[in-house]
Amino acid sequence: MEDSRNYANIERRLTGGDGQRLQQFMTDSPWSSRKVFRQIQTDIIEKPELQRGGILILDESADEKAGKHSAGASRQHNGRLGKVDMCQVATNLAFYHPATRVWTLVDGALFVPEVWFTKKYADLRQEVNLPSDRVFETKPQLGLKMIRRVREHGLPFERVACDDLYGRGRYFRAKLDDDGVLYAAEVPANTQVYLKPPKVGIPRRRGRSGRAPSRQRVLSRHKPHETRSLARRRRTEWQRVQVRHTERGVLEADFAVRQVWTLTQDMQVRAEWLVIRRDLSGRLTFVLLNDPPDTPAEALIQASCHRYFVERAYQDAKSELGWDDFQARKYGAWEHHMALTAAALWFVTSVKLEWQQTYDRDPELLHQLELEVLPALSTANVRDLLQAALPLPHLTPQQSRELVATHLVHRARSTRSRLKRQPDYEDSS
Repeated sequence: MEDSRNYANIERRLTGGDGQRLQQFMTDSPWSSRKVFRQIQTDIIEKPELQRGGILILDESADEKAGKHSAGASRQHNGRLGKVDMCQVATNLAFYHPATRVWTLVDGALFVPEVWFTKKYADLRQEVNLPSDRVFETKPQLGLKMIRRVREHGLPFERVACDDLYGRGRYFRAKLDDDGVLYAAEVPANTQVYLKPPKVGIPRRRGRSGRAPSRQRVLSRHKPHETRSLARRRRTEWQRVQVRHTERGVLEADFAVRQVWTLTQDMQVRAEWLVIRRDLSGRLTFVLLNDPPDTPAEALIQASCHRYFVERAYQDAKSELGWDDFQARKYGAWEHHMALTAAALWFVTSVKLEWQQTYDRDPELLHQLELEVLPALSTANVRDLLQAALPLPHLTPQQSRELVATHLVHRARSTRSRLKRQPDYEDSS
């Protein structure tokens, strides 16, 4: 199906039903969405070609909603639209493997805003079947839990990449570092860093009057710098690097790398690497990494450029697999829909891997097309193949008539239900 892949249309195309059975399966069935993700992780673990070089990419995805009656829906930032609007937001963990150029989703959670846990939302929480043990967690807390979960299961990865929603959190970066996880975290342009390690301690008491200082402060004279100010410094050294090959040619950007020091919330000094990227359009991006001090600049630059591929995972899931056609209110339906979308995306990824192993790239074709890299099999390509191998059934005339009749009856019942909620409605029966 190309669009309108909601429960009613899916069941109508497959069996001639009205969508009620599929809706109930997605909403009320007790099967575990967590086990689906765990199986995807197990499959990745069992593939030798994915054992080294994997990257975890933490990001969020928002979907517009007409009202607040869907699980987790609230007025919050919709990154897709670039504004605050009524939407649901998912925090997701994607797996990307640079050597094979494949990506898939390996975990996901619905972000439930704090207002949903107030007394005002008690009835709505019950209506959407929000689990009673669910408590408010920020997006970085959800992300940290997912990273630890897949790591405990044994998923092989070398680094976590994330955008500035997560990277700006000093607590989040420090916790990853404490766990021994390398990260490449985008940070805002106003992030403050030190160019020399600051001295931190409790100031001496001045004079005999007043209370003695008890809180740690920066004692040295070193002043912090905003990351964007470093991009404007004349002494900042830039180098042009080829980021990756694209279908529009080679993507290039200018990069500057230097070691900096930051402070945690409890005033602990941490050494990090700052990679500044300046696209040819002039757009600046700032990434902090916790790699060892002797890490080559080329490796840091490469590590700072992986987050793009989570957008590819979302694009595939939404445009090709119907993730953004989701139309259900209940929490369980959201979890099941997310898990099945991830399973479909992993199936496509598995096909890509199988084709890579089965069909060698033709060097003569590279020469004929004057390319350095041939395009890889896409999710859209796999969908085209599936449409030929598994064509959708056509309804019989009788099934079509029954389907139309059922649809009209449901519309009439919905109209009557809305009318009965009106104050001046009188039941004529």
